Formats: sequence, structure tokens, C-alpha cells
Amino acid sequence: MANPEHLAILKQGVKVWNEWRKKNPDMGVWNEWIEYNPDLKIDLSEVDFSGADLSEMRLDRMNFAFANLSGADLSRSELPEANLDRAVLTGAKLIGVNLRQAYLIGANFKLAKLGSANLTGATMIEADFSGAELGRADMDETNLSSTNFSRANLQEVDLRNAILFRSNMLGANVSKAMLGGTVFADVDLSETIGLETARHILPSTIGIDTIYRSNDNIPEAFLRGAGVPENLITFMHSLTGKAFEFYSCFISHTSKDKRFCERLHADLQAKGVRVWYFPEDAKWGEPVWGEIDRSIKIYDKLVVVCSENSLQSPKVLREIDRALEREDKERKNILFPISIDDYIFAKDAQGNDKWQHPRRADVIAKVVGDFSGWDKDAAKYDKAVDKLLRGLQAESPRR
Repeated sequence: MANPEHLAILKQGVKVWNEWRKKNPDMGVWNEWIEYNPDLKIDLSEVDFSGADLSEMRLDRMNFAFANLSGADLSRSELPEANLDRAVLTGAKLIGVNLRQAYLIGANFKLAKLGSANLTGATMIEADFSGAELGRADMDETNLSSTNFSRANLQEVDLRNAILFRSNMLGANVSKAMLGGTVFADVDLSETIGLETARHILPSTIGIDTIYRSNDNIPEAFLRGAGVPENLITFMHSLTGKAFEFYSCFISHTSKDKRFCERLHADLQAKGVRVWYFPEDAKWGEPVWGEIDRSIKIYDKLVVVCSENSLQSPKVLREIDRALEREDKERKNILFPISIDDYIFAKDAQGNDKWQHPRRADVIAKVVGDFSGWDKDAAKYDKAVDKLLRGLQAESPRR
């Protein structure tokens, strides 16, 4: 509960409060060896400030620095340009609060409720928002950056429908933040931590200005979760003027080889390859064939899992034909065969090739990546992945 003496002074107004703070400079001063001296701790915990106008005079900025405001209700209160540096706001209610241009460096907002709060221009360097509710908050030009000593912490924060316009999020940690309807406009996300772990409840808006300011350094998992179209993600690298390190690729396989395909897909993605494969539970029909054909045309390379299962699959054989047709037309290497068994080279009892295909010679003439024993020999598997990556390396910047 709040200290009655502190509350009585505050009730006399901002000017009286700030004068008292000036006369008692040690109140709430941070000590690097102990958090607070209990006798000097400003305690305004659980006080109801809801709807209060604590702005009074611009020259008398409200001084709540180092104050304990845990559990306090500051909903719809006016605190523009207030000083809340290192303030403790754990579990506080700040719904609709006006903190425009306020200073909240190192403030602790754990589990606080800030829905629809106006945080425009607020300085929140090193602030800890972990678990806070920031839904519908207006965060125009809010400074959520980090220092060499600490990061702004927005882990597991609820940012649904929040507006971040020109916010400074360099170094901020947003791991497992909840997003949906969130607007990222003209924000540099290139050094924001944990974007790939964000939880997307609904699509969000990622501005083209954000993509350019971030210089192509936004995790693709984050963009997909936000609902950015796949074709835009694919070509975003060229839009931002950054050269592709790897060609994009489409993996052709059957559902019987799904475990291997999922592992390879994940490992290629982790290495920065733009890789895609069609869901195995899809209903195959002419519309789906058309979608696959379009995908193979869009992506640079086709990686075919040449197992006994795959090489007896009509859809895989069709994709091989399409890739070889592209090679004939474009005169460049498109097809990358890889094996997880020896079927592609196997002979029957009469010495005939087990796999019969009109263009078999064209396929086996290529260097076939050997992934046999992929689930038993990790070192061999890693070596095969590295070899495939070398084959997928882009030869020159692609625009």
C-alpha cells in the first residue's frame, strides 16, 4: 500500500510534489549495490489516479522517477512529459493514459495494462514491458531502443491493434509478443530481437517503408505470420537491392518421404534459402497442377527427392519433365536430383534399369546429391546439405 505521507504531499499538486522531490534528492535514488533504501522508497502503490490530470504546468514535469506505482490505476490520466525513469509499474492499469513525450527509461511495466495508451514520442529505453497488455496503444515515434547495458523488453507483450509509426525498436526484444492487426509503419526492424518467435493471432500491416528501412533484415517467418504474400517475400530481396545469397528452390517429393522433406526444408530455410514445397494433404487436381507449374516457373531451382517412392509418383515425374523443359528453353541448370536410397541407379535381375523414364539419362548425368542414411548418420547428412547449398549459391546479384 502507498505511503500516506507521500500520498498527502502528492494531493497538494504537481508543483508541491516536485518541490518536495527537489528538497529530498535522495528519495528513490538508485543505488548500484541495493535496489532501494526502504526508508527512502517513494511508495504510491495501488493508488487510484484514474482520470487525474497530473500535467499541471509544462515547466513542472511530473516527477515519478524511481517511484513504486505497482498496482496503481493511472487509466485515462494525463501525464505528458512526465518523468517515470526506473519507475515500478508492475501490474499497473494505464488504459488510455497520456504519456506523450514522457521519460520512462528503465521503467518496469511487467503485467501492466496499457490498452489504447498514448505513448507518442515517449522515451522508453531499457523499459521492461514483459507480459504487459499494449493492445491498441498509439506508439508513434516511441523510443523502445536498447543500450549497451540493457534491452527494452517486450517479451510476451500483447501488441494487438497497436500502432508503431516511426518507433525506434533497435535492439528491443519482442520474443513471443502477441500480434494481430498491429501496424509497423516506417519502423526499422533490422535489429529487433525475437521477431521470428512472435505469435500472430491475426494478420498485421508491414509497411513498404518498414521493409526498406529494415534493409531486408526481417525474418521470413515473421513476415509470413503477419500475412505478407509469399511472392512478395520471395522478391523482397531484390526490391531492397540486396543480392540473393542462394537461389530459391521448390522441393518435389511424395508423402511417403515427408519426414525427410520436412527436415531438409527446415534446414535449408535455417541457412537462408527461399525454399517451398506443396502441402501433401492438398487435393490434387488441375487447379493444383497449375499452381505447381506456376511455382516451378517462379522458383529458380527444383530439388527432386529421387527415392523409389518419388520416382513412381506421377506428380514428381511431371515436375521433373517441367524442370527439364525449362532447362532446354533457358539453357541453365534447374533440376537438382538428390537420393535417399539407391533406386535411381539400381538394376533388376536381368540387368535392366529399375527406373524407366524417357529422360533418365538427362537426370543421372547430373551430380546426384547422396542423402542415403540421412536418419542414421548426422555427419553425412550435414555434408550432403553443405554440398547442396554450394549448388544453390547465387552466382551474381539478382535484381
